[in-house]
Amino acid sequence: MTSRIPRDSRLRLVRPRPLAAAPPAMNQRRSRRPAPRPPEGTPAPAELARMARSGLADAARVARWADAALGPGRDSATDDGKATLSDTTAERAARELGLTPAQVRADWDTARLAGLVEVHGDSARPGWRLRAWDRDDSAVLRGWVALFDAWSLAHPEPEEHEPAAVAEVVSAMPQALSFLQLSAGPVPVEQLLDLLEQRVTELRTARCEIPYGPQPEPQAEPEPTDAPLAPLLDWALCALASVGALTYGDGQATLTPLGSWAVWVKLEQICVAAQSPAGNIEQAADDMLRGCAQLRPNAARAEYRAWLAARPVGSAVTELLGAARGEDALLRGLAFEALRVVGAPAEPDVRGVLDEPTLRPYALLWLAEHDGADPEDAHEVLTREEATWLWVDTAAAVADHGEAPLLVRHLESAVQPTVPMLLEEVRAVGHPRTVQVLVALAAAHPDPALAKAVRRAAFQVHTGGS
Repeated sequence: MTSRIPRDSRLRLVRPRPLAAAPPAMNQRRSRRPAPRPPEGTPAPAELARMARSGLADAARVARWADAALGPGRDSATDDGKATLSDTTAERAARELGLTPAQVRADWDTARLAGLVEVHGDSARPGWRLRAWDRDDSAVLRGWVALFDAWSLAHPEPEEHEPAAVAEVVSAMPQALSFLQLSAGPVPVEQLLDLLEQRVTELRTARCEIPYGPQPEPQAEPEPTDAPLAPLLDWALCALASVGALTYGDGQATLTPLGSWAVWVKLEQICVAAQSPAGNIEQAADDMLRGCAQLRPNAARAEYRAWLAARPVGSAVTELLGAARGEDALLRGLAFEALRVVGAPAEPDVRGVLDEPTLRPYALLWLAEHDGADPEDAHEVLTREEATWLWVDTAAAVADHGEAPLLVRHLESAVQPTVPMLLEEVRAVGHPRTVQVLVALAAAHPDPALAKAVRRAAFQVHTGGS
């Protein structure tokens, strides 16, 4: 008998692809719901972006000034740990821009709400939207919608009212805005007040607010319910007017084209969320991703969109990155697939994880594709070591959730041209799942000689030998 020496098996070089990017089945149907179109008469996106740029021109001017005058190595713009402009900085900006300090502060706050300035801890830095402001209409519109969402922060609420009453009005205003959008014209304030009273009553009833303790005798003529709500409605309409969502005066309110479009966008997001094909909208990111693991790529992306539409972008991105930090490699890959659906708003957070070895290869690929690289060529941004680490991590996902033939085929995606080179570099990369991956690969591979070499490598990693 002669001993069999492991062959220097050549691996066919193919570009690595995430598991979720596998080719869909040929008979997979496209979503039946056509792409929604805004209401007739809505200006084109380019015109809406022009309106948004005009409305946010002062905020963009202050943000650009801060970017140029307060960059790294210069005096700090803030002194309160909340990225609020210091008095010195506000006065300096006012002098250089020909504004008053109050105007500078107001424009700075608007820039923060619109994402032109991003707050990270106790410091502020230019947002990705500011970088894309002149060339990307979608970035401009996203920024304006972010400001629209924050209308209650853009205009301080009346101090004499209880916070609970203010919160009720903020919660009830989406219905009033929907009514304005459907009316497509001026609406009397009295009509909006009636609608607001009905909605606030519904909110209180839904909370089952039953007063405790002795109750006063009923009055012959109950006090009018519009007494506390009328000034709050006035505040809400003034706040929405201040961000450019509507015009308010002469006892009536009318949505601007931007406001009408934004309300339509919000309604469409609600519709998308209601069409979650797998019912994962209310799940945490980990459970949602597990629910998507068995879906085809198109169905998974639809589920990601529905899940994202049901929560604020910032918290959704944080939750997805938290899931990616877990021990399940499959969820790590799927989390970054979901972040691809998020798109540009996730960029700062994705850049923020580049120093985390577990997430760095995924983040580099995400950023390369975000910057315009072809997904088939994005792997070129990885070093050999990073590519090997990603190969092991993906193999761990296959070993935990896939089938043996898929793990064997995963060999073809390695950047190393031979099995011995792959094993050597896999051992050196130090992935915590290396032993389990090699054992599973040895058990799955049909070539006895190659399986033996893989088992030997697994044993050497386990014992720390060479």
